[in-house]
Order: sequence, then structure tokens, then C-alpha cells
Amino acid sequence: METSFFDRDTSWLAFNSRVLMEAADDTVPLLERLRFLSIYSANLDEFYRVRIPVLLSLKKLEEKTNDTNIANIVTSIGTIVTGQMKDLGAILVNQIIPQLKNENIHLVYNEPIPLFLENDCTAYFIDKVAGFLQPVLLNEQLTDHIIENNKLQILVLLADTTGKEYLAMVNIPCNVLPRFYCKDDIETSTRYIVFMDDIIKANLRKVFARYTIKASYSFKITRDAALDLADEYDDDIAAKLKQQIKKRDFGLATRFLYQPGISIRILHAVVDKLHLTNANIVAGGNYHNLKDLAKVPIADIQHLIYQKQEPINTKAFATTETIFNLLAKKDYLIHTPYESYYPVIRFFNEAAVDNNVTEIYIAIYRVAHNSMIGHSLISAAKNGKKVVVQIELQARFDEASNISYAEVMQTEGIHLIFGVKGLKVHSKICLVERIVNGKLKRYGIISTGNFNESTAKIYTDVSLFTAHQEILKDVSKVFDFFQVNYRIHRYRHLVVSPHYTRNKLYKLIDKEILNSNLGKSTYIKLKMNSLSDTKIIDKLYEASRAGVKIQLIVRGICSLIPGIKGMSDNIEAISIVDNYLEHSRVYIFGNNNNPEVFISSADLMTRNLDARVEVTCPIYDEEIKKELIDTFDMGWKGNVKVRFHSEKLDNKYRLRAENQVFRAQLETYKYYEEKLK
Repeated sequence: METSFFDRDTSWLAFNSRVLMEAADDTVPLLERLRFLSIYSANLDEFYRVRIPVLLSLKKLEEKTNDTNIANIVTSIGTIVTGQMKDLGAILVNQIIPQLKNENIHLVYNEPIPLFLENDCTAYFIDKVAGFLQPVLLNEQLTDHIIENNKLQILVLLADTTGKEYLAMVNIPCNVLPRFYCKDDIETSTRYIVFMDDIIKANLRKVFARYTIKASYSFKITRDAALDLADEYDDDIAAKLKQQIKKRDFGLATRFLYQPGISIRILHAVVDKLHLTNANIVAGGNYHNLKDLAKVPIADIQHLIYQKQEPINTKAFATTETIFNLLAKKDYLIHTPYESYYPVIRFFNEAAVDNNVTEIYIAIYRVAHNSMIGHSLISAAKNGKKVVVQIELQARFDEASNISYAEVMQTEGIHLIFGVKGLKVHSKICLVERIVNGKLKRYGIISTGNFNESTAKIYTDVSLFTAHQEILKDVSKVFDFFQVNYRIHRYRHLVVSPHYTRNKLYKLIDKEILNSNLGKSTYIKLKMNSLSDTKIIDKLYEASRAGVKIQLIVRGICSLIPGIKGMSDNIEAISIVDNYLEHSRVYIFGNNNNPEVFISSADLMTRNLDARVEVTCPIYDEEIKKELIDTFDMGWKGNVKVRFHSEKLDNKYRLRAENQVFRAQLETYKYYEEKLK
């Protein structure tokens, strides 16, 4: 039968809508709602930087064949985004700002600066802001001026003494200064918070002293963020990436976002002067880059934020016994941020000073600022150990940070590997080699998340600590592949993309189909960030038609359509968007009541299966298997912050009775509290 899929970009916008729904939810603490608005805005910027350029390119190709599919998707995206932006404005203006005022916090938004603050704001403008402004006249001589990506600007309509009009623009320098100015009014115990945008607009006469200011409008340009690095690995990839990053801010314009009220005449003039004819021209609000709302200068007042949950210190690691001795006895799993990330840091600290350790290998995708793990690796190198770091210089939007950190590590004597030709390295693996009683012993960590202490506080991920020598022999082969790319290894335990993951998943699904046909117990439970590979989806549809019950927890993109008669009757799919970012990938196959359980760095997207180096690891320890199944089932049982993926893409909440509230993230934390007892 014919199969169907959600368009991945429309599905992605449905995910961002779920983020927006959290901002609208009055059960969410007020400052957390403000932060969800910030996340929504940042996500949308990334969408226009990464996905829209692809769609515009495809649209051009289709125009040559008279195909209209992509054109229809682009039109649909515009309609969806326009509706979401209206919702964002309504949430902020009608809900969040009034509630902030009830807390004696006055965010000055779409209103004049209060009179009693004008002198203070003017003084701030002169003392702090004026020196960073770069006014530009949009005249006939301006032919090659390019505004950097997502840099805020003010368009100014000027008139000279004869009444002749001119267009000019001036930057809003919130890349070097705070976006907000705040002043506490002692008499009313109120904190006033003013956008820098409004302070500059109120003082434009000081910038354009020879002219009359007729009008001013905020705008920004979003540009293509794709890095074209094909076949560029022969030379110094780091140097080439630096050049690409410099070009990124001046790439193809994909969106011109402007403040409403600009006349069509002026809008056309600006589009022409700034060479924006191929960009999406989008009317936004009076303020852009609302991702800065996360930086509003408001203290973390307890009742305005989520109650802090201290990460649980895993009982097994609360000992002075070395981590290597612990792993020699059994495998361990930590589930952050419910459990402390300390064991990971301890693992590297001990490896750095252990006299028996000879070599350390790690694959790094995103580096934490001032990384403790990084410091341990440097210490290990200085202590005479061989340290090999595979660092992914193409980690989107973290390239500059990774390059900078790579330079530091290289200076300190660490051997760096800069990727695999044609592939991104997205694996989260590390390996330590020790000599114990004259024999080589390996110890390692295989994770679903980055080796990053900062994101470990907010991303849900699982990390397996193991001394399983056969698994770690496979890990060693992966690091060999990083260094000698033409040699494709065979793995006895690990499932490694791009060579084996897809076929392994097909075999696992086929086994469930066979078990179902034989009347045996069968099910599939998959948790991931995104599901968009159509071949995998077709395989899941096939399993559904064979009677296999399939449960999917997919936070973001889900191109699979659940619940369609004759195609996906036996598939249900949910998304959890809550305090923590759901990030772990866990794959469970029923196997006739003898579950096969895997943790993975890979989502089920084509790029993860075919164009990245990803590692999926089987779980052999029965206690850890049970733990992963238990925590999956808690997520599945959730009825707070849980929405269905459905044919209508309507983000419908899972219903619950009043006395049956089950909030998965809170219950998972309680689960680990009980384990500690």
C-alpha cells in the first residue's frame, strides 16, 4: 500500500509550537515561560538559517520541472510561522508582561520610556551606547554593504531642511552591550527594564543631528548558515573552517524580518538597496531576537522558576575505591541531570593521574566553556600519557568554540583528529587503556550526550561506564577508523554508522515482525530526538501492519504518521517538552520477552544513519536493562507536558483524570531517589 510521511520541516515547526505552548502554560513558573519564548525565538532563527536555504534551493530546482511541492511547503511554512509569531506576541503582551508587573517587574514593551527614566536612559546612551553605533546612509553609492546575520538594526527615515527624504540605518550593539537597561524605583519597589532598541530610537537626533527624524523601524536579516566543506579535508580543515565561519555572517539572506508600519515604498527601497530580493520578507513585532529574553536582568526568584532538583549522587560512586576498580566488577549507568555528572569528571580526573594509564581517547562534539574534562585531558598529556582527541569542527554553531579549544589542546601536546572525510563525527565515546599486572585493560564511557558538563545540567542523557573488554575493543576500532578512514572495521558488539546501523535496525525490526507472525510476544519502544528517515519509517509501518505494538517518544521532528488504519494502527507517538531537554536515545526491542536494549548517539534521521559516525551500544547488564526500560515506561506513562504526534499535527495533550497526574520528569527523579535509598 502507499505510505505517507509528514514533511520534516512542517513537523519541526510543530515541535517549536510545543515550545511556544510551554510559554503559554500558566502552570509553568513565570521566568521559565520567558525562557521558553527565548528558546522558541532561537529555534526559529536556526530554522531560517539552516532549513530555509535548503528549501529555497529545492524550490529553484522544481521551478525548472514545473513541480510545485516545495513551493507549497514554503508557502505553508510562511503561514505557520506568521501564526506562531502572532501567538508569541499575544503570550508576551497579554500574559507574561502583566504577570511580571504583578511581581513589581515592569518590562517596557511597545510603550514609551517612562518620563522619570528618560534622563537616566539618555545618560546611559551617551556614556555607554553611542560609541558603538555605526550609522549608514542608504544612498546611491551604497552598492556592497552587507549586514551580518541576525545583527539588529534600526531603519531611519530622515528629512533635510528642504524636506527631501533619506533612508539610513544604525546598528543595535547588543553583541557587545547588554540588550536591556534596568533601573530600580525605590519608592514603588519596582524594577524597570528597557530595551536598548528603544533607548537608541529615543536618541536618534543625537546620531543624525543634521536631519529631522520622521520614523524609525527595527529590522534584522537572517542568513544561510550551511557550511560547504565537501572534499576540503586534504588541507588544514581548521583554517578552512575559520574562513567559512567568517563568510557565514555574510551568506545568502533567507529572511528580512521587519517592524510593522513601514510603507510599501520604503520596504521596496530597503529590499533593493540591501539586495534582499530572494529573502522571505516577514513582518514581525517591534522587537527582534527575542532569544535575548533569557537574559532579562531578573533575579531567580524562587516562586518564578522551577524548583531546583539537586542531582542525585549515584550510590555506587560514593566511595574512595577507584573508578577503574569499580568498573572491573560491573557496568554502571548514570542518567543526567537526574543523577550527578560527577562520575564522568571523576573518570577523567583519575585517568589523568593514574600511573597505570597509558592512553586516553575521546570523541568531542560540543565543548563546555572552561571544560573540566578538557583540563583533565591536558593534565594527562603533561603527565606523559598519550591523549588522542577526535574533535568535530563542524558541530553546528559551535565551530569557533571547538576550534579555539582544539588550538589550546594541540599546544599542550594532545594529538588531535579533525574528522573523517565526508562524514560528521557525532559519536559520544571515550576509552582509557591501562596496564594491569602486565596486561592491557580497557575502560570506557559510551553516552547518548556530549562530554559537556554544562549541557549535562539540562539535557536528559544516559552514559554507560564499562570495562567490557569486547565492547571496548570495538570502541578502539572506531578510533582506528577516525585515523585510517579507508579501513572499514567489523564490530562484534557496537553498531556503527554509516556502515552498519541501518541494516542492524532493519534486522531488529524484522525479528519483531517474525515473532508477531509466530504468535510470540513482541513490541518496539524507541526514544529519540527526531525520526525522519523514510526507509526506517516504512519498516516501522511494516511492523505495525504485522501487529507489532510500537511506542515512540520523539521530542522533535516526527515524519511518521501514527494511527492510520491499515498503515500505522499499532503505532503511538508522543513528545515530552518540559523543564529538561529530552535528549537520550534508547532503543528497546521485545525479542519474545528477552528484551534487546541499546543506547545510541544517533537519531533516526538519514544524516545520522548514512552521513555521520554514530555509535549504538547494546546493554548486557540486566539491572541496567531494567533501568532503561523502567525510565522509558515512565516517560510513556506521562500525562503532564506530553503531547501526541497525530495526523493533524495539532499537538493535542494526553488526557488524564485529576487524581492520576503523572509528570514523567518528576517521577524519574523520584525513581532515582528511591534507588539511592
